[in-house]
Amino acid sequence: MDIYEAIRSRRDVRKFRTDPIPDDVLERILQAGHQAPSVGFSQPWRFLLIRSPETRQAVRHLFDEANERASAAYTGERRALYDTFKLEGILEAPLNLCVLCDRRTAEPTLGAQSIPETDVLSTCLAVQNLWLAARAEGVGIGWVSILDPSALRSVLELPDGVEIVAYLCVGYPEAFLERPMLEKAGWRDRMPLEEIVFEEHFESKPPEARKPS
Repeated sequence: MDIYEAIRSRRDVRKFRTDPIPDDVLERILQAGHQAPSVGFSQPWRFLLIRSPETRQAVRHLFDEANERASAAYTGERRALYDTFKLEGILEAPLNLCVLCDRRTAEPTLGAQSIPETDVLSTCLAVQNLWLAARAEGVGIGWVSILDPSALRSVLELPDGVEIVAYLCVGYPEAFLERPMLEKAGWRDRMPLEEIVFEEHFESKPPEARKPS
């Protein structure tokens, strides 16, 4: 699989098989994440592997609470559709992976004085690298963003200065969908490329919610 095929077929996976991920496959995926570019070669990412059923059950409880609040933001048919979505695989996936940004530094990071958030942005690149590597390996990843960060910090016992960037479910999927779940379900449609590319000046008109007619 070349890089363009991995990009095209990458999916946010929610349904997993129970097969464990071989150690060599996991190491290659994590190594891909570790090879991401970072401002000032800071390499701020940290990978926390979570296999404990007790920890994952505690995280699933946080998801259930946050998802109930998220559902309440919608009404009518929109809420009914939202409530049909499976938005996590915390207990089903054989591995959970929390990608962290260690913001504790002994000296200023080269190239980051003007934009201090470059460490977090660099960590996002590590997430994308490992996600694409996982797809090339036939491994699925699902990003669980419906979690209260402060509560998750407490469950994971994170020290000050180490920030959560992504909580991921990792495992072999039941299937890779041909299209993203939310696109297939009619929640949002994909924007045409020509609507998001500008030259010289940015189009200031605010975007409209894009849903299929």
